[in-house]
Amino acid sequence: MGNTAVVVGGGIGGLAAAIGLHRIGWDVTVLERSSLLEDAGAGISLAANGLRALDELGVGGAVRDASRGQYSGGTRTPRGGWLARMDGAALEKAVGTPIMGIPRSTLHRLLREALPAGALAIGSKAATVEQVGPETVHVGYSTTVLEADLVVAADGIGSTVRGQLFPEHPGPVHSGSTVLRAITEHAVDLRTDFELTWGRGAEFGHIALLDGRAEWHAVLSLPAGTRFADPLTELRRRFHTWHAPIPALLDATRPEAVLHHDVNELRTPLPSYVVGRIALLGDAAHAMTPNLGQGACQALEDAVTLGAALDAESTVEAALARYDAERRPRSQAVAVAARQAGKMGQQLSHPLAVTLRNTAMRLTPSRVAIHMILRHHAWVPPSLN
Repeated sequence: MGNTAVVVGGGIGGLAAAIGLHRIGWDVTVLERSSLLEDAGAGISLAANGLRALDELGVGGAVRDASRGQYSGGTRTPRGGWLARMDGAALEKAVGTPIMGIPRSTLHRLLREALPAGALAIGSKAATVEQVGPETVHVGYSTTVLEADLVVAADGIGSTVRGQLFPEHPGPVHSGSTVLRAITEHAVDLRTDFELTWGRGAEFGHIALLDGRAEWHAVLSLPAGTRFADPLTELRRRFHTWHAPIPALLDATRPEAVLHHDVNELRTPLPSYVVGRIALLGDAAHAMTPNLGQGACQALEDAVTLGAALDAESTVEAALARYDAERRPRSQAVAVAARQAGKMGQQLSHPLAVTLRNTAMRLTPSRVAIHMILRHHAWVPPSLN
């Protein structure tokens, strides 16, 4: 089995894949197209499956130390009434950990620090990925061509590599929503660790971070490409009558800190995550809506599963076949569940449908809600040791 890999993309999935490959003895180069590691993004929630994957990669302890457990909170109406309470202690008892909140920049830094020195090449956009022989893939960038036994394409939802491998695939499509998010400039007085509030065609949520600041997000049902001249002012206009601490979170945010992205997804499933010795991973393989908070966790699952398969199988081809067989059904099922959750959550706008949804949520026993969560969180990683 060869031992040289190129990972295209230095996001969460790409860095995790590189760590996993390094742990099983492979030489890895990560190509990150950005020349500045700005770590775009606000905060992220990591569920038990993602945390277990990080444990297997050897960075779970460091990530937990930089995170805050989400024990209290739940889902509310704009006036503040509770639709469902979150029992973080019960979830921790069931799966061994609460959901943990961490800034994306911190998670990226911890993953980069786990890489061997010199493995990350920034400002290096892969222009071509071509399998030139049964066991050899060439990756061209700038004036350089790297030769590898394996290429892992973790280049995000707009993956260039995916487009090369599956030119007939329709690619990402707009989900019907757009998201604005930020981390507050300073600590905010919060009574809960985590909240989602559902209005008609709108959602506002927050997670409390370890240093007292908070990540917040606002999801709106809007056409693709919609942008605001002054996003923070627009959000204050839309959410000024919603319950506390929503106005306070917006007031604690610098205007330049607000990020705005359309929510896109791979609605048409890929027929395979593998072509020859090229493997797709993370959003490049199964970009999903954020309604279950599983995007990054699924990428972390991909990374560990890929490394374990390569460590266990006698050939790269057998390992990649195993990776595809294990990851494609699960990740695509989670993507479908996330899409359905969005339709029943933020995207729901008809008053009668909203009333019925809210009533059903209030009547759902907490044990049933925990059981539904466990479908996605209760994943046990294969061993990399």
